[in-house]
Amino acid sequence: MGRGDKKTAKGKRFKGSFGKSRPANAKATAVKAKKAAAKAN
Repeated sequence: MGRGDKKTAKGKRFKGSFGKSRPANAKATAVKAKKAAAKAN
């Protein structure tokens, strides 16, 4: 676990890749989650 581990956010920062643990556009993902939660209620 750590810098060499692509499954962690730190590893993704080190490698410069994006995925589930480090989305390419974190702000848009947060907004989508908020809208989905509002729609569910």
